[in-house]
Amino acid sequence: MSDKRRALGQHFLRDRAVARAIVDLVAPASGDLVVEIGPGEGALTADLAGRAGRLIALEVDRALAVRLRERFSAVPTVEVLEADARTWDYGLLERPSGGRVLVVGNLPYSVSKPILMALVAAREVVDDMALMLQLEVAERLAAPPGGKVYGSLSVLTQLHCEARVAFRVPPGAFKPPPKVDSAVVHLTPLRAPRVLVGDEARFHAVVRAAFSQRRKMLGNAVAGGLALPVDLVRRAAEAVGIDPARRAETLTIEEFAALARSLAEVRARRA
Repeated sequence: MSDKRRALGQHFLRDRAVARAIVDLVAPASGDLVVEIGPGEGALTADLAGRAGRLIALEVDRALAVRLRERFSAVPTVEVLEADARTWDYGLLERPSGGRVLVVGNLPYSVSKPILMALVAAREVVDDMALMLQLEVAERLAAPPGGKVYGSLSVLTQLHCEARVAFRVPPGAFKPPPKVDSAVVHLTPLRAPRVLVGDEARFHAVVRAAFSQRRKMLGNAVAGGLALPVDLVRRAAEAVGIDPARRAETLTIEEFAALARSLAEVRARRA
């Protein structure tokens, strides 16, 4: 494994049955464009290339990218790019006429969150995703309110996507085996946000502040995270029927949106 790949914490999938199950989740067809993230040694690539109309594989490791290009050099519908999936511009993708844009990948554990946020940001051009993640991250993505697993990643993803853990994957399915279990999460972007939040940057800031000190009461956590007076945050929460003594993990997406709007209104009145 190269130094770059080792630094990213990537583990190569070697179980053929798991590979087929991942591809089957999004069921590529001849009219579809598939983006594969982190193809590595190509465990998913051959299946994807055989079913999709076009495949773009994003591989950050130069040596692996070269080997994949050689392996698929005779397949004109496969394009292997040496690219970082955290910063690659998914917004440039164009949906094929009558087809879909699908994203499939075994995400390096150490950089999975920025890749996820980049994909959610590109939701208007992506139709469906099947992503291998560390089990803990997969569970966070799909978690409902009320538990310790529910957090900012849950809220910011579920605002724009349906998320479910499709199946777990044991360490033995990879080489080298990771020290933790993995899972494949199925993400389907919504046609419209689950709730209208207005200023999305403001919404993100409030959600992250609320969970930044999740053991604290909501009013104190948000005030600390946004450097606002506690009384202002409490007043904004109470104005929309939210008890500022609650914990962030108990709030629904709708309540976070209401709190963000109320905070903006209270701050505007005070200015």
